[in-house]
Amino acid sequence: MKVDKMEKLVAEVIEKLEKLKQTELAADLSWCWVSFQNDQNPTGVVAKATQALAAFKEAREKNAKAVAKKLVEDLEKALA
Repeated sequence: MKVDKMEKLVAEVIEKLEKLKQTELAADLSWCWVSFQNDQNPTGVVAKATQALAAFKEAREKNAKAVAKKLVEDLEKALA
């Protein structure tokens, strides 16, 4: 995980998850991010961000305008 990229993206990802009615995943990612900032263990952030990426791709399949392509690409790069 690229911390600097994830740091810039995490708020936008959480916001988009909430708009997609994925509030539990948004809350989990938010909690994992705060936890990561305290202990520097990226396991939870990576797991929840990967789930978010899957949710975004699924939303894009149903409606290409539901999630910006750039957000999906940026999240993929941050996770790489």
